[in-house]
Amino acid sequence: MNDVSTSPNPTAAAKITPEERARRQAADDYARGSLRLEGFTPSKYSDELTRRFIAGEMTREALLDALRAHHGL
Repeated sequence: MNDVSTSPNPTAAAKITPEERARRQAADDYARGSLRLEGFTPSKYSDELTRRFIAGEMTREALLDALRAHHGL
């Protein structure tokens, strides 16, 4: 289940504004900084999902569904 291309609704996202993309990027930057402070690094799988979410290629719901499925939740 590590194949990002099999995540739910990969093309279901609506177009996002540049402001929304910047907001998503800032949130990701903050989260990554927090992870680094705790001594963790995101997986390549979550990196790719996050990149697609920030770019507007997938919805928040699709991102969360893919992460939950990956972790068996």
